[in-house]
Amino acid sequence: MLLLSDAKQMDFVVLGLRGGRVRLSADLGKGPASVLSATVNDGHWHSVSAEVSRRSVSLTVDGSRPATASIKGNHLDVDRTLFLGGLPASVNGRRIGVSSSLPGCLRSVSLNGTMLDLSKPFSQHDVTSCFTKDQTGSYFNGSGHAEFMHDGYKVGADMAVTLEFRTSQSEGIFLGISSAKVDAVGLEMVDGQVVFNVNNGAGRMALRSTGPMLCDGQWHHLVARKTKHGLTLSVDGTQYSAANPYPQSTSAETNNPVYLGGVPASVKQNCLSVRSGFRGCLRNLWLARSHLNLPLHLSSAHFLSGVTPDSCPAS
Repeated sequence: MLLLSDAKQMDFVVLGLRGGRVRLSADLGKGPASVLSATVNDGHWHSVSAEVSRRSVSLTVDGSRPATASIKGNHLDVDRTLFLGGLPASVNGRRIGVSSSLPGCLRSVSLNGTMLDLSKPFSQHDVTSCFTKDQTGSYFNGSGHAEFMHDGYKVGADMAVTLEFRTSQSEGIFLGISSAKVDAVGLEMVDGQVVFNVNNGAGRMALRSTGPMLCDGQWHHLVARKTKHGLTLSVDGTQYSAANPYPQSTSAETNNPVYLGGVPASVKQNCLSVRSGFRGCLRNLWLARSHLNLPLHLSSAHFLSGVTPDSCPAS
């Protein structure tokens, strides 16, 4: 949640979450000290007060009895930069136990009695708004994407994508996997309907849902499956299918990242007809190949931009 440190991280103060509990750790140059709170990962707001003095560290959560520990040192010698919510990629937080950003919300932050204006940081990266009321899912604001399998994902002959979505936009990208040649898989929303595109190297196959518009702000369940012999698509239990018109070509030879919700402007995608990023919520994402079923957790994506993982505004 908060970090003050010198360049070598010999002196520091870190306030963060570990195992669902608030952890305050500090080092005044003569050895670290730390304290833990009770469990706080319940989705509710909590007030936190942390103090570091020459003799002790103290942590109070929701007015409870302070958790304290003694500390050695004379003073805190740190740089004039305060980090909130996470660290830049250029800063290695291994020594101080910081390995991920905060997947949550902060408000009313003060330092030494001075309230910080969170609307005017010196710099920020991938910071989004908090939702007054939220629900299960991850929110995509339409400007970015999530990247998985950075070292490459091989689609091959058989694969399936399962997800639930909620949006009021008629166009947007759900998923894109594309080789540098023509082999690719694309899943998108076009004119309010789901379109599933696959190219095994001989030509594009497409399967499209029909019926009522799906950009109605309600949750919809989607399963898109590719086999050697064709495509199947299920939207809210309604089934669609198409045979492979190129029986000599049955495998999509990709070894490329999996993009969700959009793709970088510099990345070519051979099975997407729209470039608009998805704006709405996704949840329960799974990517299956043969007998391997992989959950796609947005909070552990290789890269996120314009995505609020594990939080979606309630409709």
